[in-house]
Amino acid sequence: MVDLLLRALPAAAVIVIELALLVVALVVAPRDRRPSSALAWILLIVVLPFLGLALFAVIGSPKLPQARRDRQRTMNERIEERARSVEHVTHTHGAPRWLAPIARLTRESGATPLVDGNAATLLPHFEEQLAALVEAVDGAERSAHIEFYILALDPTTRPFFAAMERAVARGVAVHVLVDHLGSLKYPGFRRARRELTRIGVDWRLMLPVQPLRGRYQRPDLRNHRKLMVVDGRIGFVGSLNMIDPAYETRGNRRRHLRWRDLMARVEGPVVQEIEAVFDTDWFSETDEIPGRTALDATADDDDPATLLAQIAPSGPAFDSENNLALFNSLLYAAERRVSITSPYFVPDESLLAAILTAARRGVAVELFVGEIGDQFFVFHAQHSYYRELLQAGVRIYEYAAPTILHAKHMSIDDHVSVVGSSNMDIRSFQLDLEVMMLVSGRSFTKQLQAVEDEYRSRSKELTSAAWEGRGFLHAFVDGIARLTSAVQ
Repeated sequence: MVDLLLRALPAAAVIVIELALLVVALVVAPRDRRPSSALAWILLIVVLPFLGLALFAVIGSPKLPQARRDRQRTMNERIEERARSVEHVTHTHGAPRWLAPIARLTRESGATPLVDGNAATLLPHFEEQLAALVEAVDGAERSAHIEFYILALDPTTRPFFAAMERAVARGVAVHVLVDHLGSLKYPGFRRARRELTRIGVDWRLMLPVQPLRGRYQRPDLRNHRKLMVVDGRIGFVGSLNMIDPAYETRGNRRRHLRWRDLMARVEGPVVQEIEAVFDTDWFSETDEIPGRTALDATADDDDPATLLAQIAPSGPAFDSENNLALFNSLLYAAERRVSITSPYFVPDESLLAAILTAARRGVAVELFVGEIGDQFFVFHAQHSYYRELLQAGVRIYEYAAPTILHAKHMSIDDHVSVVGSSNMDIRSFQLDLEVMMLVSGRSFTKQLQAVEDEYRSRSKELTSAAWEGRGFLHAFVDGIARLTSAVQ
């Protein structure tokens, strides 16, 4: 009898531990999470308890540390104070009436107003993007504020580093921010760090994971922004990383991959909003503000040649998912057409519903994605949504390999566009610091539509019949990848 009890004890202990883990998971996992994400965590902890608990300990919190969020609030207060003098401008130049509440939403969440008197030019190809950035730095007289998710020194990017060196030599204050883990895996990052130090640039790592130095947060919370401001008057936003378009790896070179991005060069009051984003990120890393966080150069200009523009920052330092709210609002406001470009398209329930609803109520919706992807699970999770989209009438275009379409933008009807760094996936909504620029103006939207037309000419349209003909294994992997995307 005693032997029987002893043999039963291990099984009973396992059951007790499993029940205890289930209770803990039920209490902790649902806190401030979507039901789908909470359920995924609960299942992982119960089925694979040691792995699940380890992962939850490392990546369980989708927010940055409290100190970092406090710095974001401090900067928001400074930006809001400056922005009080800015008149709400939403109905000039024939802007749609639905733009006003969306601009207010973006201002409430990100502190930046919609401002008039701007000019913007799209740069759709790498050579002209690099040339424009080098030209801007070479023209700098006082300051150059530079921020990239990935920064690497290689033969392609060397002209940009040379421009920074010339700027430093003539007395320009050059400040550079680069994401730590985003750049770490590229050989050119180590060369870039040495070069920045050699030429005298004041540079910092963003969100460094250096626990031995007391610098640590959830390691997959990253700063994914790409921007630059020169002298507070010329700004750049978009999807470009400062690295060779082949991204420096053997695998990429073997597959002949080349990334395609989109950048916007802007002038006018909105540049100061871009600079405010940079200042916030610099302050968050250093407790110092390198430049002027000001929004007082307000040109309320009724010249139809100028643009309304607004910067929309987002990320785990904010209380809400600002970029997701902006995308959803634009989709529900669309009246005729929506064109979406996103290399990593893994929508949450609300974004998927907004896209499907737009298509079903007669809005012509198109989605540009890549024929191939560089991230296995994201690529397959993305595929799991195609059937629903095609059935609703969304036209899906796959940009031809071996190019990785890395641009992130959306145009709505003929007057409103957004361009920036944010993908349409859960990572960009919850885990990455992003920045988008909202623009109202026919001239800018025409530029973006011309880019979309070029994409279409280089893409193959996906049909329902072709998609339904994919193999069972492909569909199975798509479904598994979709499940894993919920563990955030």
